Amino acid sequence: MAFSEFRPLDEKSLIEYIKAVPALYSKLGNNLDDLKVQEVGDGNLNFVYIVVAPGGSFVIKQALPYIRCIGESWPMTKERAYFEAVALKEQGRLSPEHVPEVYHFDRTMSLIGMRYLEPPHIILRKGFIAGIEYPLLAEHMSEFMAKTLYFTSLLYRSTTEHKRDVAEFCGNVELCRLTEQVVFSDPYKVSQYNRWTSPHLDRDAEAVREDNVLKLEVAELKSKFCERAQALIHGDLHTGSVMVTRESTQVIDPEFAFYGPMGFDIGAFVGNLILAFFAQDGHADQVNDRKKYKEWILRTIEETWNLFHKKFIALWDEHKDGSGEAYLPAIYNNPELQQLVQKKFMEDLFHDTLGFGAAKMIRRIVGVAHVEDLESITDASRRAECEHRALEVAKLLLKERRKFHAITEVISAIKKFQ
Repeated sequence: MAFSEFRPLDEKSLIEYIKAVPALYSKLGNNLDDLKVQEVGDGNLNFVYIVVAPGGSFVIKQALPYIRCIGESWPMTKERAYFEAVALKEQGRLSPEHVPEVYHFDRTMSLIGMRYLEPPHIILRKGFIAGIEYPLLAEHMSEFMAKTLYFTSLLYRSTTEHKRDVAEFCGNVELCRLTEQVVFSDPYKVSQYNRWTSPHLDRDAEAVREDNVLKLEVAELKSKFCERAQALIHGDLHTGSVMVTRESTQVIDPEFAFYGPMGFDIGAFVGNLILAFFAQDGHADQVNDRKKYKEWILRTIEETWNLFHKKFIALWDEHKDGSGEAYLPAIYNNPELQQLVQKKFMEDLFHDTLGFGAAKMIRRIVGVAHVEDLESITDASRRAECEHRALEVAKLLLKERRKFHAITEVISAIKKFQ
């Protein structure tokens, strides 16, 4: 069976494909006896197959030429698989402990073969819903973000290297445009794709659309997202893009990757932790009121930022006399100036993190794609109450982000709305 042009694979044709690709066939010990194939794609965009045989295993991810959760009425480029494969390899090189290895990429078939993150790995979002604590989560995610963002920025690289890779990832324009639409545009206007818990949040959705200050701030964030090629960002770093056990943290699905503002990645992760926090009251019951778990989530938010800050500055200090061209050593040549530069950079990044995180929260409550943390709360009025509180925090953080100077202040603000 030839695979010289694109076609969506099903379980039967996938087996034929594996036979034709030595890089995959060999991962199964060149033996397809007792092969098990399971389609598990619960995301919005792609087919995902788990392939397991006695001799080995892997995951196959195939991009479709449309958005899977909506259908062929919303076309979407298959080329996103190319950018995902390139990003996985680059982020895997920079943070190998936290990115699954890529075994095979087929640009014609828009298909990636990669390491299978076997049980007990689960999607982090599902762990939050189940109330599971992950003691190493902040440590691991801060390390992944510090390394992938620092080493792909001008703090470490020359402008020649940087512009070459910026140009490469400019090709991922269609997924960037999707983000521009669903994060920075649709929630702030009447859109056929928007939805929310109605009628409970009808007034809340209207308030978002009528808030002039909110719209001014969102415009500034959209401008940064579109114009600031600061580092190679994952582009969709929510809790559905992280797989975990108590000892392991693996970042997956960087198909939205491009050179953009660092705060978009950090904010996406932190914003989703805040959503998980507000969802807990909807999952509380007589056996477990989730209060201790909520405290753990708040500690994780605080530790994630503080550890990221520490690790990022440590990398900067270690390489300050290297080839990075953002702050040339000949100019920024004394400790006092170096400290001033770092303080300003990290303060700006903190405010970006809060702004982008808040924008990601808002879109998950009144936009097209919601989060399972909240959607799985079956009682609509209870769910709406959780969503309302999260929305109020998001609007505060977005509009007043520059007034916050420490993550502890953000935690205090969140507590006021619980």
